[in-house]
Amino acid sequence: MKYLFINILFLGITIVGFTQTNSLSLEDAMLKARTTLAPENLKGLQFIYGTNDYVYLKKTAGKEFWVKGNSKQTELPFLTIEQLNLKLANTVYGNLESIPSIQFNKTADWIFMAKGNKIALNPKTNAVTILVAKEDINKKNLEESGTGSIAFLQNNNIYVKTKDNLTQVTKDGSENLVYGSSVHRDEFGITKGFFWSKDGQQLAFYRMDQSMVADYPIIDWSENPATNTTIKYPMAGGNSHHVTIGIFNTLTNSTLYLKTGSPAEQYLTNIAWAPDHQLIYVAMLNRAQNEMHLNAYNSKTGDFVKTILTEKEDKYTEPLVPMLFLPNQPGQFIWQSNTDGFTHLYLYDISGKLIRQLTGGKGEVLENKGFDAKGENLFYVATDSRGLTKKLYSYNFKKKTSVLLTPAEGVHQTMISTDGKSILDSYSNINTPRIIQVWNNNSAKNIFTAANPLKDIDNTKMDLFAAVNRHGDTLNVKTYYPENYTASNKYPAIVYWYGGPHAQMVTNSWNAGAGDYWFKYMAQQGYLVIVPDVRGSDNRGKQFEQSMFREVGKVQMEDLEDILKYYENAGIDKNRMGLFGWSFGGFMTTNFILQHPGVFKAAVAGGPVMDWSLYEIMYTERYMDTPQENPDGYKATNLVQQAGKLKDKLLLIHGLQDPVVVQQNSVNFVKAAIDKGIPVDYMIYPGHEHNVIGKDRLHLYQKITDYFNQYLKK
Repeated sequence: MKYLFINILFLGITIVGFTQTNSLSLEDAMLKARTTLAPENLKGLQFIYGTNDYVYLKKTAGKEFWVKGNSKQTELPFLTIEQLNLKLANTVYGNLESIPSIQFNKTADWIFMAKGNKIALNPKTNAVTILVAKEDINKKNLEESGTGSIAFLQNNNIYVKTKDNLTQVTKDGSENLVYGSSVHRDEFGITKGFFWSKDGQQLAFYRMDQSMVADYPIIDWSENPATNTTIKYPMAGGNSHHVTIGIFNTLTNSTLYLKTGSPAEQYLTNIAWAPDHQLIYVAMLNRAQNEMHLNAYNSKTGDFVKTILTEKEDKYTEPLVPMLFLPNQPGQFIWQSNTDGFTHLYLYDISGKLIRQLTGGKGEVLENKGFDAKGENLFYVATDSRGLTKKLYSYNFKKKTSVLLTPAEGVHQTMISTDGKSILDSYSNINTPRIIQVWNNNSAKNIFTAANPLKDIDNTKMDLFAAVNRHGDTLNVKTYYPENYTASNKYPAIVYWYGGPHAQMVTNSWNAGAGDYWFKYMAQQGYLVIVPDVRGSDNRGKQFEQSMFREVGKVQMEDLEDILKYYENAGIDKNRMGLFGWSFGGFMTTNFILQHPGVFKAAVAGGPVMDWSLYEIMYTERYMDTPQENPDGYKATNLVQQAGKLKDKLLLIHGLQDPVVVQQNSVNFVKAAIDKGIPVDYMIYPGHEHNVIGKDRLHLYQKITDYFNQYLKK
């Protein structure tokens, strides 16, 4: 294949660069990117419930107050601390010292923290209701019902507090028997362990028996002597935990369990209550993760009622979003699935009959944003066919069509008014730090434009371009260029990549989606920095991701080889190239330099998986099957056994308390390298888990920067 360097005009995006008077420091790049060097924003921006008015916090003369505006009227002061205290004058909360963060958009009441309590203030009557009392506010896994009841964990057991009673729901909770918590290692879209019915009378909860799962030691080196914290870590091919779902009825103070049946090693996710609370729905996924049944259960008996729909795949299926019932048609629901190759929305009736597919194309639907007040329109967020943008759409059920609501190119974050007629839209692209608009009747009013926070300290140029791999797949790549870059010169280069599912490195957003400015900093230091999204990455469709099935890393390495050919005549010094990745990217980095020695002179792998049999069941078996089913795939990706191939400089980094990619991965690799007489560099970060955060992040990136400077700078 002939490789041509495709410039940024392919995407309709211009290269950005700025006049520079100073330069970024490493401290700026790593510690200020989310604070003083982040694009300015409007604090607390939201709609007022039941209106098309928006509010946000503004500060004048060191004092904060709420301002209000809409698409037609000029912004005016709305609420000061003095005015709020007047409303609270007849309560114990009437002397707050500063204006609190308030939720105006959840209900007609204003919800905020006051003297340690979470309260709701009726702005018309000034009546106050305590939603969560001070003594409960920090309870573990606290979950509010929306009708005044709360659930939480205490001493590993579930407690439910209603207006009249405090009930201990379970009594046998322990480290082995876990209640009311996220299960299945937070896979399948699971983020919590409590699920209230809308009427607040029934509480569904997870129960996870992990007594059969192997213990794994995590050492705390800050103690003297060091102490061990044991976690349960189900490794690929081993025993998995057993999960069931209980329901506590607040009216009868009784508990039952859904009869989800066997085998015990299955995944229960996407829990959803029926509108009338008589049924509860669960997506049941087999351990092989290639067959999903959306089942209905009787909430009063726990009995299985019926299977609503089934999805079977040759490779894997991954349900992530619970069913969403139509407000005006409780017998119909929306299901999110990638059965046609891309994630889209489907309308079903409660019998499981497909009514129609609502969205289509090669973009991916990322999120449902809910319905308008009449239930006539559904709002949702979707990407373009390249996965570079995220925009808001609405689907009209009568017209059976979708309409784009936020047309500007970029990544949009949106909020919708109660009636669905107004939209708050905050977006950025690689040329625009942030613009905030309010939309009404297809017309936009700008309410805020953020200045470029780097205008005086950065003149690096950055672009996005479309590479094409040997199979014809389009790959998104961003490049940061050194000052006064010309293609005829030769520059040291650094490639940063990830390459795994549920991650995307490149978007058409401020700094192209990077969370910090290290790429810009390294460009200022004279490096050409390349960041690709290879196959396996998120938001490009099922085939793009699943191409790595059973041998993770193979297609990603092919893609990186193809991408590098685009830079052969674009200023890259092939003798001074570095490769860097973290987590899945740490695996990819180590894998590439073992399989392709000499391409990169130096590499950095942080928190790397070195042997997929040492990683968790849920993630690993989805993409690799079990070690027993796929011995060749596990052998090909076992980097510990291939340590003898190491020819290039490699720095491994690991947090000592990492419970995600356990440190045994990198330690085993180091031991194998020692056994082969091969040098390898190793850096640990005590007190840190899978990511190095806080002030030590600066130390981490200074270490990485120094490593590349040592081997790549002339």
